[in-house]
Amino acid sequence: MKGKKPDSQALPTDTLRDYYPSFLNLKMKKTVVIGGGKVAERKILSLIRTGAEITVISPEITKRIEKEKAKGRIRHISRLYRRGDLKDTFLVIAATDSRTVNEKVSQDSPCLVNVVDTPELCNFIVPSVINRGPLTIAISTSGVSPALSRSIRQELEKIYGPEMSDYLKLLKKIRAEAIKLIRNPKKRGDFLKSVASENMLKMLRGNGGRAAKRTAKDLLNKAKGTG
Repeated sequence: MKGKKPDSQALPTDTLRDYYPSFLNLKMKKTVVIGGGKVAERKILSLIRTGAEITVISPEITKRIEKEKAKGRIRHISRLYRRGDLKDTFLVIAATDSRTVNEKVSQDSPCLVNVVDTPELCNFIVPSVINRGPLTIAISTSGVSPALSRSIRQELEKIYGPEMSDYLKLLKKIRAEAIKLIRNPKKRGDFLKSVASENMLKMLRGNGGRAAKRTAKDLLNKAKGTG
């Protein structure tokens, strides 16, 4: 499973491949990060949000990682990597400045492994990501142009702003209420499509979150009345 490419360097065209896009549920999954520098720190902070059980193996760690350790969000083993450290691990990220250590981690790994900036040692890619509450958008060019991935991400960040997070939180409540109160399956389905339509997205972007929320609530009240 070697040769997968993190979207941080261009991959030669003769080794391009199709990737299977997937979102992983890492909650309570054993995840190991080898390394304790700034790169490892960024990876760790992203992993913390997933609810993974994170173990960091490194003689030294950054102050921010130290803070997360003090909060009990990670486990820290203060030493160099050893064979056997990856037993029963679901996912591992190697982020050291030693090519030898990173190669060893890749070779020993029985699971998903990403070696930062070393495509030939990886078996999965890390895309450019936008987070808007429950909404996650991942962008990858399969290594063809990481710069374009970043540009697309920046463009989408403008299109889907912070208001999207609030609206999705409302939709979660509205959906639960619709399932409970709108008995007719067709009317319920039509309502759920209406509050997630392209028109609602345009309203959200053009008129703001308050207008979209108000319209969604009005549509719910109308649907309940006919439901």
